[in-house]
Amino acid sequence: MLAGKGANQFAESIGVNTVPTDKLVTEYEKKEWEKHKKYIVGVMEEFNTKWAHDTVGAIAVDCAGNVACATSTGGIRNKMVGRVGDSPCIGCGGYADNSSGAVSCTGHGESILKVTLARLILSHVEQGRSIADASQLSLQHMGERVQGAGGAIVVSPSGQWAATFTTERMAWAAAEDDVLWFGLNPKERLKEKLSQ
Repeated sequence: MLAGKGANQFAESIGVNTVPTDKLVTEYEKKEWEKHKKYIVGVMEEFNTKWAHDTVGAIAVDCAGNVACATSTGGIRNKMVGRVGDSPCIGCGGYADNSSGAVSCTGHGESILKVTLARLILSHVEQGRSIADASQLSLQHMGERVQGAGGAIVVSPSGQWAATFTTERMAWAAAEDDVLWFGLNPKERLKEKLSQ
């Protein structure tokens, strides 16, 4: 894993085009940076609000039982330079193993890293817990152990799935056969038939 100057040097060595940093900063982001100059303010005021996150995760299983996961973080403003969050760390923000399932996580990255959340969920599955129970147990453990909140989507090689979270809300959706399942609020599980 490369971060900071090492990542920049590698990108330059293979010919990745670069642009000046100031071209990547919008006026909106400048205002938000001024508003939340300190990291702890960003965590307390932004992370704990309903709409501040942009993590996008996906899990999938094919007809042969092969599983896959993908996680892209929205992050938190004003992080320490060079900080690497949970999304790119195997076993933390995401994990997939054809013997147990695939997981994609969202939430406070440092908390997810401390408990290797994605791998912890699949560890519980390997010990015989259901996908939903493994997710809930692992998220509860993260809350008790490091006071972190988050969520996870999980799928087993047989196609069982769960969307579980300890945050106030988490947008999720699942396509199963010809049905679309979705929700936003706790215990919300809506469904709609997919058109063919």
